[in-house]
Amino acid sequence: MPVPDHDADEQIVWQGKYITAKKRGRWEYVGRPRNIRAVVILAVDEHDHVLLVEQYRVPLGNPCLELPAGLIGDEDAFDGENPLAAAGRELEEETGYRAARLDDMGCFWSSPGMVSESFTLVRARELTRVGDGGGVGGENITVHRVPLPDIASFIAAKRADGCGIDVRMLLLLGQGLLAGE
Repeated sequence: MPVPDHDADEQIVWQGKYITAKKRGRWEYVGRPRNIRAVVILAVDEHDHVLLVEQYRVPLGNPCLELPAGLIGDEDAFDGENPLAAAGRELEEETGYRAARLDDMGCFWSSPGMVSESFTLVRARELTRVGDGGGVGGENITVHRVPLPDIASFIAAKRADGCGIDVRMLLLLGQGLLAGE
């Protein structure tokens, strides 16, 4: 069965520094200009604590609980950067932790019906705290180090406080959800 609009020309409707609005046939979607991609970091320390970040997100109008993440090669100084290098840089900037080991866990799409951006999931291990974190340029990131057995209750408490919950939190909740918890 043919897929409607799959071979229609892609049109750029609007482009900013970090977002491009596109149209292909009847489909409208957004992506990143200049082939910028993202990296998301799953950082779990030797005591089974996961590192999470919380920051205000303008599109939500609220803070959001997320895994550490960032863009690959989004600045001239990082042109040609590979996903593992970006993951190491972003982990340290956002959380203040450095990983001795970074593993590429593959490429994923978070909302493929609306966004063409993909992200590389990177597992970070052998963590050492080297700073306070908090991000750069006014990101005002709050770092949370949460025991994995407490993750469901931590996320529930954040949700009850009005914090947005990023879809990637499902990665941490998966086993509990499958078990019916």
